[in-house]
Order: sequence, then structure tokens, then C-alpha cells
Amino acid sequence: MSKEGDLVLVTVEDTPAFFARIEFIGPDVKPDWYQVTLLVLQVPVVEVTWILKEEYLSGASFTMGGKKVVIELVVAPAQQPPPEQERRAERDAEERPSENGERGKVISLFDRE
Repeated sequence: MSKEGDLVLVTVEDTPAFFARIEFIGPDVKPDWYQVTLLVLQVPVVEVTWILKEEYLSGASFTMGGKKVVIELVVAPAQQPPPEQERRAERDAEERPSENGERGKVISLFDRE
């Protein structure tokens, strides 16, 4: 089951509709149902609360307004560190002076006025 803080993809009628972050999962007044607050990642950002069963948060399809909806957990791909050869080439490029013999100057975006 997806949990608070998870990123999910919501598909409607087998078409990706939007990404959302699960903000809150709490019990509903109906047994075995939950109030699920989703932060819909779109412009503008919208927060919605749906009343769902646990299996819907685990990827089972359900209907909303007569349309098939599925909530799928999104798992970010593992970031692979560059191979040693690429890291060495990057280091060499940083240490090498430019064509006019000067080293490049690093300008911080955060220190700009």
C-alpha cells in the first residue's frame, strides 16, 4: 500500500492523468475506507481528498464518475554514479586551463545580486 509522502501516478481510462504526492491517509467513518489527501502536481498545484479502500492505494482499479482510475506508486530510478573513466575525464577537464591559459571562474547562482 502507498503511504504518506509517496509519489503516485494517477491514470484515468488507461491514460496517465497526473502525478500526486500523498499528503495524508486517515480513517473514514465507513469501516475499511480511508480519507486520502493528494497534492496534485500540476500548475496550479491542487489538493484533493478522496475516500478510498486500501486496495486502491495498492494499485487496484476503481471507478470514479464511471471512469476507470488506477493509483500507481512511482519509484524513482536509482541514480548510478558515473564510471571511473568518466569521473577522471571530468576532473581532467576541470583542471585543464582554457585556450588563453586562464582557469575558468565559478560563479555561484546564490551569490548573485
